[in-house]
Amino acid sequence: MIPSYDDAVALDAADPLSRFREEFLLAEDPVAYLDGNSLGRPPRRTLQRVEDVLHRQWGERLIRSWEEGWLELPEQVGDRLAAACLGAAPGQTVIAESTSVNLFKVLHAGCDLRPDRDEIVAADVDFPTDRYLVDSVAASRGMTVRWLSPDVVEGVTEDELRAVLSDRTALVVLSHVDYRSGALLDLPATTALVHEVGALAIWDLCHSAGVVPIELDEAGVDLAVGCTYKYLNAGPGAPAFLYVAQRHLGTVRQPITGWWSTADRFAMGPTYDPDRSIRAMLSGTAYVPGIAAVDASVSLVAEAGIDALRTKAVALTQMCVELADAWLVPHGFVVASPRDPARRGAHVTVQGPQAREVAASMYAAAVIPDFRNPDMIRLGLSPLTTSYAELWTAMDITREIVEAL
Repeated sequence: MIPSYDDAVALDAADPLSRFREEFLLAEDPVAYLDGNSLGRPPRRTLQRVEDVLHRQWGERLIRSWEEGWLELPEQVGDRLAAACLGAAPGQTVIAESTSVNLFKVLHAGCDLRPDRDEIVAADVDFPTDRYLVDSVAASRGMTVRWLSPDVVEGVTEDELRAVLSDRTALVVLSHVDYRSGALLDLPATTALVHEVGALAIWDLCHSAGVVPIELDEAGVDLAVGCTYKYLNAGPGAPAFLYVAQRHLGTVRQPITGWWSTADRFAMGPTYDPDRSIRAMLSGTAYVPGIAAVDASVSLVAEAGIDALRTKAVALTQMCVELADAWLVPHGFVVASPRDPARRGAHVTVQGPQAREVAASMYAAAVIPDFRNPDMIRLGLSPLTTSYAELWTAMDITREIVEAL
């Protein structure tokens, strides 16, 4: 049976996470915001925290604030994020730079940990930055890239991966959740498969951090990166995170050897002497307002609980699929996301005729989706901020738009 608006309202009334919507700055426009998988809404506490950093910590305390807490922020906030949603023990995660810079670091670091190997495995449909960086790092080191070409909905399969793995494989670089379809890979099983040939597993967690339970330590992941401005709601351009498994610390080396990664950053020594902790993965001076924003936003995820967030994400995406099947599929659209919720992240993608025009009409009607070339409309459903009624209303408006084509 097609979910009704009353059904959606009833789900909101019973939703244990509904109270968290009050924690966010919610305006009357848009009518529905379905793009939290690209940029999350602003938490009130995050705005207050950044204001405190700027007005009090910087404005009043000035440079004294470095000694009063700023120096330790990258590691401290990294540990809090790791505990809230990465399944990682303290001392393995830092907040620094962008996902792109961090991926550049871990790619080079991973290659150095496997110096006798000359191949990198990656997916040719992955997010552009990932592909571009894999290409450039491989080229700079004289390595070969073995490209996978997975189905948009199925994702990378075990057979596809086994076919390219060998004793020449240094790294396997994959996204936990496909940015196009929301397809969710089995991180533990895939990591184990990579380790069978002695390669390292590097994961991009941009579309899973904060919405899918992750157990990096338990799965034996080697290196990982991810952003904080999607489901973690830390704001546009907020600093990313970087994870290195404890067993690699002390030997891992990264290419951007700035002063913040030295054993004694104030020694100002003549040569580079890297720290042997996770600080070895830092480079330049920490961006304090951004890291403070991550800290405040991650506290919401910790309070809500990653399991509760996953439960609601599954329910939201299931309602979205059911409404798409009833209202959009009869007009030529298809659901380009896994049907099994266990294999789906927190966004649903639909493909169909005139998708670009449909997305533009949704925007005009104050329903904000995310369009991806050539014909994908992504519907991002952030459990902390997306209500069932909001989703139902958005799909109803989309139905009217599609029927009018």
